[in-house]
Order: sequence, then C-alpha cells, then structure tokens
Amino acid sequence: MTSNSPIKIDIWSDIACPWCYIGKRHLESGLAAMGDGAPDVEIEYHSFELSPDTPLDFEGSTIEYLSERKGMPVERVEQMLEHVTNVAANAGLDYHFEKVAHTKTLKAHELLHFAKAHGKQLELKERLLKAYFVEGGRVNRLDQLVGYAEEVGLDGAEARAALDDGRYATDVQADIAQAGAYGIQGVPFFVFDGKYGVSGAQPAEVFANVLTQVAGEKDGAAA
Repeated sequence: MTSNSPIKIDIWSDIACPWCYIGKRHLESGLAAMGDGAPDVEIEYHSFELSPDTPLDFEGSTIEYLSERKGMPVERVEQMLEHVTNVAANAGLDYHFEKVAHTKTLKAHELLHFAKAHGKQLELKERLLKAYFVEGGRVNRLDQLVGYAEEVGLDGAEARAALDDGRYATDVQADIAQAGAYGIQGVPFFVFDGKYGVSGAQPAEVFANVLTQVAGEKDGAAA
C-alpha cells in the first residue's frame, strides 16, 4: 500500500489507564501483522484525564483505591484486576497492580507535550506507561518525571523548567477539551485520518482492518 502521506493516528489516552497501554500494544501488533503491506503512519498522543478526582498522592493499594474511592466491592475489584492483568500479559505486558501508585497525571501529560515538541513523544509515552503499570513509578513527581525524560534522550534541565513553569498546561487542557468536543467519554480513543474513530483496546486485527481500509481510500483518492 502506498500513498503520498502517512495515515495520521490521533490517540486520546491517559497514563493511569490500563487499557491504554494494552491498546497501544494492540495497535503496534496490528501494524506489525501487516508486514510489508503496512502503511506509513504518524502517531500523536493527546491528553485525557481518566479520573480527575484522583488525589495527588493516594497512599494505598489499587484494591483499596478502587474499593474506597469508587465504591466497588473488594472481590469485584480483585476479579477485574486479574482480568486486566491477563489481557495485558497476552499483549506482552507485565502489569503489577500491587505496585501502582495512584496519582493525578496532569504533570505527566505536560511532560508528554514537552516531549512532542522535541520529537520524543512516542518514546516518553511508552516509558511513562511502563513506569506506572510495571514499576510502580510516581508519575506526578518532578524528579521522577525528569528522570524519565532523560532516559528517552530529552534534556533534563529543560524538562524541569517546562514542568516548573507549566508552559504546556494549556495544551493539556486543549486536548481534554477537544476530547469533549468529539464526545470521547473513555480512553483509549483512536482517530484515523481525522474521520474514523475506534474506541477501546480493540484486538490487533481490528486495527489492521481499519488501517487497510483507510490506506485503500487514500490510494483511491490519490489515483
């Protein structure tokens, strides 16, 4: 499949969203499964705050967080987390909900906008998701965020300055507002070439089918 311009994939996503990491892997797997027939894509992540009422530092386990703050029975939470962990494992991800440090993610989203401005958004998105779900990282703490930025090749001092003065905070809110305008209520939410929306962590083949369809339409339009 060839067309002049890559397929633009806009993804609304939160770092504290287990299905967002799974959806990221499924999209990557869908592209990989297309082999030589895979179209060129340009991926851009957009900020979304899944639980705006999350405290800055919740001291306690994921089970306590969901049962206390969301009012869910402990047994139900345990079943849910086991299910998500299994789905993640099938996608090649090693979730550790017992380590997850629940927190507000707005600062992490600011850092993702900083990374986008320096061509490292995709690398940082992966790093933050791994930090949150695999390592139990504190994705709201300045020192840890600067460390993740440096790990993907960003300038730590610049990253710290950007977080200190909040220069990307309005970009984060603009993304969240755009999600509202699109009617996006949950994430992950994928928009292909500005016209096809796919909600949730769909299987890899769903993403492959959408990409095939969009690439075919682009080629038809180009011809």
